[in-house]
Amino acid sequence: MKRFFLPAMLLAVFEAIAITLWLTQENLFYLFNFSYIGISLSLGIFLFIKKNRYARRTAQLLVGLYMLVYLGLICGENMQIEGFWYYLFMGVFEAATIHYAVAKIFGPLLFGRGWCGYACWTAMVLDFLPYKIPEMPRKRIGWIRYIPFLASLTFVLALFLTHAGSMEKIMFRAFIIGNVFYYAVGITFAFIFKDNRAFCKYICPITVFLKPMSSFSLLRINCDKSKCVSCGTCKKVCPMEVDVTDNSRKRKNGTECILCLECVKSCPKDAL
Repeated sequence: MKRFFLPAMLLAVFEAIAITLWLTQENLFYLFNFSYIGISLSLGIFLFIKKNRYARRTAQLLVGLYMLVYLGLICGENMQIEGFWYYLFMGVFEAATIHYAVAKIFGPLLFGRGWCGYACWTAMVLDFLPYKIPEMPRKRIGWIRYIPFLASLTFVLALFLTHAGSMEKIMFRAFIIGNVFYYAVGITFAFIFKDNRAFCKYICPITVFLKPMSSFSLLRINCDKSKCVSCGTCKKVCPMEVDVTDNSRKRKNGTECILCLECVKSCPKDAL
């Protein structure tokens, strides 16, 4: 039963958030929303423990399609970073602001960049591409992420300063256009760099929040040095090129780990 502690703990955390928001905001939607996400993520971890090859993909599709199709396209909520700035400037703690607080700002203190590995609807599509393991050396162009980050902030700020009308419609259109742009750029970069996760490494504006917060993450991949034989298998299969054999907080690409557990699955000595 100890093996199932992690999915049980994850489900308990999301249920606590769901109940707290339901009672404090007096909105039953939050109970459904965070319960669904918690169940989906916990199911993914449970399936991984049961050695199901599609464990993470199951969680990705359950959460990613829910966020993209139901919340975004059907409910009309902009769950991209523009939506976060929009609700933040309005002083409204709901929708995108709650999503960002839980998944991308404070949540990473607990589960690091697990969002990127199990719930991101952009990565959900990019992970279907053929370059699951990077085929080219990592480039030093991570500064690009600050361009869409600042562009989104400037865009929403301009809407407020100019007192633009029909802002809800503008934000919905921005959500659709933004997703099309992210998918197009993400797929293009994947083929240019032969790396499905090139978008995550170089362009994604959300990593401006995720990277510094995940450096303090409680949930991390650790290496049992007494079992490790330094075969290098874990480094070869890691899509984010993290040196998981180094248990320090300063390990190579440490803030990039998406908890995909590919290293754990591939380790011949169960050292991770």
